[in-house]
Amino acid sequence: MVNVDEFIDEATTEIKEAVGDANAIIALSGGVDSSVAAAITYRAIGEQLTPVYVDTGLMRKGETDQIRETFSFMESLEVVEAQDRFLDALAGVTDPEEKRHVIGEQFIREFEREANETDAEYLVQGTIYPDRIESEGNIKSHHNVGGLPDVVDFEGIVEPVRDLYKDEVREVARALDLEAVISERMPFPGPGLAVRIIGEITEEKLKVARESCHIVEEEVAEHEPWQAFAAVIGKATGVKGDNRVHGWVVSVRSVESRDGMTARAQNLPWETLQRIQSRITGENDDVARVVYDVTHKPPATIEYE
Repeated sequence: MVNVDEFIDEATTEIKEAVGDANAIIALSGGVDSSVAAAITYRAIGEQLTPVYVDTGLMRKGETDQIRETFSFMESLEVVEAQDRFLDALAGVTDPEEKRHVIGEQFIREFEREANETDAEYLVQGTIYPDRIESEGNIKSHHNVGGLPDVVDFEGIVEPVRDLYKDEVREVARALDLEAVISERMPFPGPGLAVRIIGEITEEKLKVARESCHIVEEEVAEHEPWQAFAAVIGKATGVKGDNRVHGWVVSVRSVESRDGMTARAQNLPWETLQRIQSRITGENDDVARVVYDVTHKPPATIEYE
């Protein structure tokens, strides 16, 4: 386990040395990784940092409002409404790796635009150690690692938490006095709901995935999973009222883990699973059925794409 105080001191010094008198911009998602990276960088260089939250249209329910409230103390916070640009770029894309690269490319271009307005020369990211391992091992690329485009218009990329595991990042978050809504939050993938939708990203699928993920997080909170969510994985027949429907299949996933490198499917009570399926099918007219994923990691990854 990392010595938290030493890590914060060393990371602060490293950021000061890397950035110097230049300005930096940070990709702030609201997850614990990017929030810790933002807090440490802000401590290191203060107003030289511009935190930028990009609303990609692929975010959790209520995410943008949460970001505005939680990080209101950072006066330079920029919220970029980029939903249309991301969805246009993803139109027709079905391959998981291509999705990640499209999202990575679009993220960088959004930050480059913001960087030009603030004269930022450095990009700060919340990449953590498992992200690097999975990308370097060709398990999957991450939008902020393997998904980066070949040409990036920054002097350098700074990754303050690149050598930490998720549980260590949480320890640092607590030491930095970040709110529990941040420090204890379940992991959320950088590409957002895009990796919880099999096949092409559409507004209809996004609505189903967003609402279903929200329901799952609410219903399993008392069981304290490492990560829990829902994914839209295809279509199947069902019955709604007296009508036969061909609706979406939603897969529920809830896992226990220490660092995300391995994970075990959580043994949720039957009553919890029944509440989840009842709410998802009842609150989403286009969902025909709900299944529960019992696969561990390995052989599966935690996310679907």
